Amino acid sequence: MNYIYVMIIFLVFGLAILFAAHFLFYFSIIRFFGIEGILFRKILAWILAILAVSFFFSMFLVQWKDFFLTRAIYFLSGLWLGFLFYLLLALAAVWLIFWAGRIFDFDASRAVLGVVFFSAAFLFSVYGVWNAFNPKLRDISVVIPDLPAVWQGRKIVQISDTHFGAIFRDSFAENLVEKVNSIHPDAVFITGDLLDIEDGDFGSLADILNKIEAPRGIFFITGNHETYIGVGQADEILSKTKVKILKDEVVDLEGLKIIGINYPERNQKKDIVETVKKFQKDFNGKPNILLYHSPVYIKQFAEMGINLQLAGHVHKGQIFPIEFISKLIYGRYIYGLHKLGNHTVYTTAGAGSWGPTLRTSGVPEIPVITLQQSCPLI
Repeated sequence: MNYIYVMIIFLVFGLAILFAAHFLFYFSIIRFFGIEGILFRKILAWILAILAVSFFFSMFLVQWKDFFLTRAIYFLSGLWLGFLFYLLLALAAVWLIFWAGRIFDFDASRAVLGVVFFSAAFLFSVYGVWNAFNPKLRDISVVIPDLPAVWQGRKIVQISDTHFGAIFRDSFAENLVEKVNSIHPDAVFITGDLLDIEDGDFGSLADILNKIEAPRGIFFITGNHETYIGVGQADEILSKTKVKILKDEVVDLEGLKIIGINYPERNQKKDIVETVKKFQKDFNGKPNILLYHSPVYIKQFAEMGINLQLAGHVHKGQIFPIEFISKLIYGRYIYGLHKLGNHTVYTTAGAGSWGPTLRTSGVPEIPVITLQQSCPLI
């Protein structure tokens, strides 16, 4: 019941913000371009009112029935949400320049400024959409003390935050698998948010995942979105593949300990640090990799003797400049490779997107990690 209340509050609060944003856009458009026609104003107001509720409506719609039309509505409404964000930034810039002109006595045409900044917002959004569908391979080297000889110089791949579902479907998955196989990894680690959209049509995703070539295995832990769609549904899909689901457990890969910790499910009280600590006897003093969806508890895990922590979740903010808000939450661990003694954490930007299907904060990626026992001589 608490979860339902939270969702209702989130929905009401979200709609209030969206209506306020659309009203600001309406007010500014009228002022910028001197629109006085009553009919045009009414049509614009109705269009923006529909757009204000479109994303939440499309989320419910695609969960009710996942097919081409509902997916198209979901994609376009999310795209509008991202575009609106940049339109609002453009509005702020236009108003700022206009009022600066009033103060410092120079002419600043709101119509001209509006065209210039709206065009820039549109082009930046187009880039963001293209970027979202084109993840890149990212090469990284990580030192793990006492790494077994069989792993030295070997490559592992991290896949995270693909959000397969309504938008990222078979063609995206095929392209991702092709890129993974091109570097011939020894093992693949999927660190959560593989799936998206409750009761979605995941097509032939299981067959595509089975095309991944990794002789030492493919391992998966849940992210927050698996808890939204239901961990059972994720288990059902992955049960048809060669992917091994790790549920708060440790496995031994030829002397390399893999610790897989699931994301807490709805209404579940779970102490992540204590959960990992329970397995300390299994990995303490031995080369190891921790899989957990969020880049958290870095200091605690370092003190426990974790060598490499792989995380995702943050999408590097996904949309500029939201990354600065994410940085307030996760600090420097929002993205990239960081060392703390013998502990290394890598937070990937993720391969997919959620919500607006655009990426303007960094490049979506597939990390390719080369394991080493010591730093190479330069």
